[in-house]
Amino acid sequence: MFKTERRWLICDFRKVLFLVVTLARLATEFLERSDLAKSTQRSYEAVLMPLLALYGRLPVEIISRQVICDYLQSLEHLSINTHHRHQAIIQSLFNYGVAFGYLKSNPIAGLTRRKPLKEKGEHGTDEVIRYLNHLQLVELYKVVQPDVRLHAIVGLLHRTGARVGEVLALDLEQVDTLARKFQVVGKGNKQRWCFYSEDAAKVLDQYVRYYRDAGEGALFTAQNPFTKEVTRLSYRRVHATWRDLTAQSPVLRGARLHDLRHTFATERVGLMSIEELRALMGHEKIQTTLRYQKVTSQRAEEVAQKALKALTSLESEISN
Repeated sequence: MFKTERRWLICDFRKVLFLVVTLARLATEFLERSDLAKSTQRSYEAVLMPLLALYGRLPVEIISRQVICDYLQSLEHLSINTHHRHQAIIQSLFNYGVAFGYLKSNPIAGLTRRKPLKEKGEHGTDEVIRYLNHLQLVELYKVVQPDVRLHAIVGLLHRTGARVGEVLALDLEQVDTLARKFQVVGKGNKQRWCFYSEDAAKVLDQYVRYYRDAGEGALFTAQNPFTKEVTRLSYRRVHATWRDLTAQSPVLRGARLHDLRHTFATERVGLMSIEELRALMGHEKIQTTLRYQKVTSQRAEEVAQKALKALTSLESEISN
């Protein structure tokens, strides 16, 4: 009788051990989802590793709101945008735990984001949106034209509003060249369609036909000059090429690849509803999309002021 009871106790103990889900185990399942792009997986992993180094062995159900709040407060070295991104990814991790029954509730649900620190020169993200004006766009397309691969990337970023990582994560088979569209997985693992124009299609077709390396499923590929190995094009390599080419023009000094996404949005404010633009951009909150209305208002004010100066100058010449 005693042996039978002991066997039951051992079985129950093993069940309890199996049911204990550590933060490390939760993070592993979260990162190894089949619907997660490899580039996104690497990005999420880099964010979560410092947290796992501290609390990875702890059962998720005992990790309190205060523990995560203290951890986020310790990330003072991060810029405000990067800090917000870390918080969003950690929140998504716990949301995943809730969705799959590992947690009853998200310990940081509704947690407010860190406010800008004026002493660090930070500002609210709605105060400054960097976009390329018409002169810069004309110059940019001239500069990147000799590099067909970068030309195709720039065309897609500018015409679709997609993020750089989203475009680089695409496989060739994911692009519908007839309908000129493709689907991406953005922040929060949300899928959305991106649509590109005929001019971008021509450059993309030229790249795929004559410059894309075979032997890799990725849309944008790179070949090692020594081993001849073909791999997916990395962001680091794209950024290096972008930096070298844009450095040739004073007009493009300081321009970023991500500015093309902002340019896409500012060009479309007023041409469609905010909800429609929000869907194209993949914004979770409408407030993020509304920032571009402010940018457009600022541009309108700049144009109005220039017009007034020109008219005043003309009137002065006439009166003299």
